[in-house]
Amino acid sequence: MRKTKLANTGIEVPPVMLGGNVFGWTVNEADSLRILDAALDLGLNFIDTADIYSRWAPGHTGGESETILGKWLASDGKRSRVVLATKVGMDMGDGKTGLSAAYIAKAAEDSMRRLQTDYIDLYQSHQDDAKTPIEETLGAFERLMKAGKVRSIGASNYSGARLREAMETSVLTGLPRYATLQPHYNLMERAQYETDLAPVVAAYALAVIPYFSLASGFLTGKYRSAADAQGKARGGGVSKYMNTRGWAVLRALDEVAGEYHATPARVALAWLRAQPGVAAPIASVTSVAQLTDLVAATELTLDEASIAKLNVASSTAAEAAKG
Repeated sequence: MRKTKLANTGIEVPPVMLGGNVFGWTVNEADSLRILDAALDLGLNFIDTADIYSRWAPGHTGGESETILGKWLASDGKRSRVVLATKVGMDMGDGKTGLSAAYIAKAAEDSMRRLQTDYIDLYQSHQDDAKTPIEETLGAFERLMKAGKVRSIGASNYSGARLREAMETSVLTGLPRYATLQPHYNLMERAQYETDLAPVVAAYALAVIPYFSLASGFLTGKYRSAADAQGKARGGGVSKYMNTRGWAVLRALDEVAGEYHATPARVALAWLRAQPGVAAPIASVTSVAQLTDLVAATELTLDEASIAKLNVASSTAAEAAKG
């Protein structure tokens, strides 16, 4: 599989990132370990998780995904073969939240303990913290980087204005700069990223690693009616796409997939990969078999006509009108 340098980091990664949010949530530990083994064998060694995964599930407290990844990384010396990304900042309960210097230092140690590693390749601010000065946050990351505990840093769930402020703070102070942005971006979710964040991405040459690249599974084509989503863990997340625009996007995906003898999922990921600044869309799987689509998506390059067809069906104008 072709690997490229992740902009501003020097870290070599594949063009698709494996999402770890499902590990310990919709995928049990044994199946998670099998998926991770198979992914690494296929060259999918860029893995994203977060301390909060999967606190939202009944009976969970957060850290479940990191813990499973840690068990996997600890076996057979896999750590040196994996590019590992995790995040800090979401509410873990008991006051454990935000991006203060003290909390980042503690949260990083907690994540590394669960992950059974002494360094994190990409440590990301999971969301903005307006209560903490940006300089304090970046200073905390700088100390982790100087200690060899973090190789590079990124941001997620920032507004364009706050992201620009963070980037300018780095320029003015010499503190480490965010190298990556992890936004909510896919064929069904275009307006906020393309109008607010893309200009900042272009101005500072950020590498983009979009999450929910397949719109919680909607863009795989497996949800064609309300009945398809009923009882599924992510069923509620896809119901908002079941409208005229959503069906138009699925029709366009089906047409392009037919032309390329591909699947809708591969096409949706290939469309994202074709967008300016996008380095590696994030997609999670719940079975080893689904890894085939991720690998195939790295080898699919859409022509201009196919991209245009998908652009029209998923146009930001239609998204804005719906909202």
